[in-house]
Amino acid sequence: MCIMSSNPELGLASMYRVIKKSGADRVSDDAADALRKVLEEVAEKIARQAVELSLHAGRKTVKSEDVHLASKNILKL
Repeated sequence: MCIMSSNPELGLASMYRVIKKSGADRVSDDAADALRKVLEEVAEKIARQAVELSLHAGRKTVKSEDVHLASKNILKL
């Protein structure tokens, strides 16, 4: 279930900067947009699992430890 809307949460300019900082001389609009979509999907999965972890712990507040654990589970770090 993907709840991404047509209004992205991450800025396109940030995607250009990330790709350029990674060594690219030039970045196409399609590449920046593709990175944004991928990162938003991954972020949504991590956030969803972090919420589940906080609820399992009996909390309403998502803590950084929930996000870290969820990212390890999602990204298999």
